[in-house]
Amino acid sequence: MENREMMIDRLIEGIKEKKAPIVVGLDPNLKFVPGHLKKQAFEEYGETLEGAAEAIWQFNKAIIDAVYALIPAVKPQIAMYEQFGIPGLSVFQRTTEYCRNKGLIVIGDVKRGDIGSTSESYAIAHLGKAAVGKNLLSVFDEDFSTVNPYLGSDGVLPFVNVCKKEGKGIFVLVKTSNKSSGEFQDRMLTGDHPLYEIVAEKVNEWGEETVGKYGYSSVGAVVGATYPEEGRKLRGLLPKSYILVPGYGAQGGKGKDLKHFFTEDGLGAIVNSSRGIIAAYQSEGYEAFGEENFADAAREAVIRMREDINGSI
Repeated sequence: MENREMMIDRLIEGIKEKKAPIVVGLDPNLKFVPGHLKKQAFEEYGETLEGAAEAIWQFNKAIIDAVYALIPAVKPQIAMYEQFGIPGLSVFQRTTEYCRNKGLIVIGDVKRGDIGSTSESYAIAHLGKAAVGKNLLSVFDEDFSTVNPYLGSDGVLPFVNVCKKEGKGIFVLVKTSNKSSGEFQDRMLTGDHPLYEIVAEKVNEWGEETVGKYGYSSVGAVVGATYPEEGRKLRGLLPKSYILVPGYGAQGGKGKDLKHFFTEDGLGAIVNSSRGIIAAYQSEGYEAFGEENFADAAREAVIRMREDINGSI
């Protein structure tokens, strides 16, 4: 790997500095956006894709301003932006840039993975640089991306190669948090080894040449908080991979479920919460904040989450 700072090391340093193994999922939906923001956006742009995108941008910006000092990273989910077409994708890009300017690590939740040439283009778009004449130009410019491995190594290695070149990272889907994940991921393929364990073996292989100064590689794994026993097993199978843990909060995961996702030194995992934070003002226990103070409610939700997780690991 080229002699450059590795993003996995920066992520670990951010977690240690802020004492927060937390990533906030910026997964906006119009039903989460307070009425006054939608009203302002629709008055300016109408009830159009542009109006929706503007409402989401103002919502994101307020959330980021409220929480960036408390957390090391954010995770925008691209589908929430794509649903509003080109205006939505523009907001995805603006959000990524805004977060990076605030010193946050950006994990692009894009779940890409395809045949080799297509994956190479995805990797360029999200982590690398596009060659345009004599120029090499960043596109979405995330720091990490999530990757779907189910087309095999030729769908993942283009991302690994870009990570080596750019010092960035990926999180490979291993055992996801959704209810139906076991339909495929838990199937026994060889003896008593489920498919997700075989994917974990490949994650170790893909990350061999990208280990940073803290002993973790640029190839991490996605393992859902909703499957704590699988998390315990995978922590042992993935000694050099950071684990991105979705499923906390709104999907049912709690701090007490997460102890075994972490290593003994309290590192090794970063836990995501999306609507549990960005839509906290709509949740039980946050009624006092009201709609106008939605960003303050999000900040309080981060503080409570940090206390829950740090008190459990």
